[in-house]
Amino acid sequence: MSRIAIVRNKAKLRALLGIRARLVVLALILVCPLMLDRVRLLEETRTAQLAAMANELSTLAQRTADAEREVISSVEAVLKSAAYVHAAAAQAGRSCSILRASLRVDLPSIRMLMVAGPDGVVHCSTSSMFVGSNISDRSYFRKALETHDFVVSDFLVGRQTQKGTILAAYPVSAIDTGEEAVIVAGMNLDWLSDMMSSLAGRVGVNAALIDGEGTVLAAPPDERSLIGKKLDRMSLLPAMAETPQGRGSITMHDDAGRLMTVSRIPGTSARLVVTVDENKVSAGINRDIRTAYLQLALVCLFVLLGALIAAERLIVQPISVLTGVAKKFAEGNWSARVARKRLPSEFVPLARAFNAMAAQLGQRERELVASNSRLTVMASMDLLSGLANRRGLQSRLDFEWMKGQQTGHRLALMMIDVDHFKLFNDSYGHPEGDACLSRIGETLAAVADQTGGFAARYGGEEFCLLLPETGIGRALQVGELVRTTVEQLALPHKTSAFEHVTVSIGVACTLPSEHASPAELIEAADAALYAAKHRGRNNVVEHGFIRASDGPVAMAS
Repeated sequence: MSRIAIVRNKAKLRALLGIRARLVVLALILVCPLMLDRVRLLEETRTAQLAAMANELSTLAQRTADAEREVISSVEAVLKSAAYVHAAAAQAGRSCSILRASLRVDLPSIRMLMVAGPDGVVHCSTSSMFVGSNISDRSYFRKALETHDFVVSDFLVGRQTQKGTILAAYPVSAIDTGEEAVIVAGMNLDWLSDMMSSLAGRVGVNAALIDGEGTVLAAPPDERSLIGKKLDRMSLLPAMAETPQGRGSITMHDDAGRLMTVSRIPGTSARLVVTVDENKVSAGINRDIRTAYLQLALVCLFVLLGALIAAERLIVQPISVLTGVAKKFAEGNWSARVARKRLPSEFVPLARAFNAMAAQLGQRERELVASNSRLTVMASMDLLSGLANRRGLQSRLDFEWMKGQQTGHRLALMMIDVDHFKLFNDSYGHPEGDACLSRIGETLAAVADQTGGFAARYGGEEFCLLLPETGIGRALQVGELVRTTVEQLALPHKTSAFEHVTVSIGVACTLPSEHASPAELIEAADAALYAAKHRGRNNVVEHGFIRASDGPVAMAS
């Protein structure tokens, strides 16, 4: 095979690979937005499902905590009733028999009732096995005597039953200071656990009612084996310490990164702890997302193969080249040209005409841009004062009005009029009048630069100063600054009562909204200027907006 043939074959192979590579890129550009949108929808679905599950668990946890609070409240009510019965029957010497006869321990939350004297010896109980036992060493008993209030113990093991329980105590002295007996109730931990059944059977969700030492008092039916065991109290300390008093709860992440909600049970040191392992909860959702990703990858593969098979090299490649250059033209890159060596001979005349047209359009575009720039500057500037003219002011006012609607910031405008300027022209002539307006324009430009405003000549001897993100208080300060600065120029004006050039200023301020328009702000500032003239000139007058609920805009100075 000759060397020329080898070179030709290499060129054909290189051209083929180049076309395929470009087609792959084009297909990816078409498919990637769809992939990203699909991924976004899947992630939003995952986030929404996790949020819904978290809200559901939070509601269930709150209801369970409320139910546990109701149990504690019912036990407290029973103990208070027993204390009243005991105090009333103590004088007759038959307190125990009357207590047994008048109170039936048939509540599911209470296993037994007993009465202990101040020495801690039980002398009356609904279960005879507790009579004669001594509970003086129990902390809940001592605390009840000290505080004269309802007390709930932490988890403990009964000496007679050898079973875990918690005890509630209420001193009779709380209602009868002459009696030191304590009414004690043994609470049913199984009943407390049954009330947590709504939190059972959920993947990644664990719940437990713990005492102040971190010992589990109650758990859902599928976690009963935890009752009596201690949790890692050190990891619970921050949440237990920050849990607010009353019906409060706090949500935070534990050391393992799980979401943990801790709710306080009022009247006790107990807390309801619910932990959610988001990884386990979202396992099914993540599996669906991975499946969707695989489906999207297969779709991308089929799209790429279809693009490669369907494309024709002699059609796609020339059109792609011309399209690429056309896009550069659209972006303003008039120097781009079609490389004719990369095109088949049939497309060379078209490429040549395309390049010639691009050269002409580029030249005309540059000329138009230059002309438009000059015209724009001339159309928006006042040549005498060096400030923007009314057209430039209106354009800037419209822009700041839209910006104020988006940011919620106020917008201030002041109309400035040279006092008795017609008399000034009559006295000193129009050339001096123009010089006076030029000096005032320079002064306003300096104030605008200092205050972040926008100065313009509105027409004749009237000027404007626009102050974005400015309230009425600041606007009045700037207005006074303008007035004093012009006065300090000390331009002679013998026909004025002040004997030098002064200005009258009307200030208006509003919060831009879709229910008003920039024209209303101009009208308000002009009305304020009118008021300033009638108040003797050389002063600053405020004008504000007052808007009814559904009526037209009203203005009041």
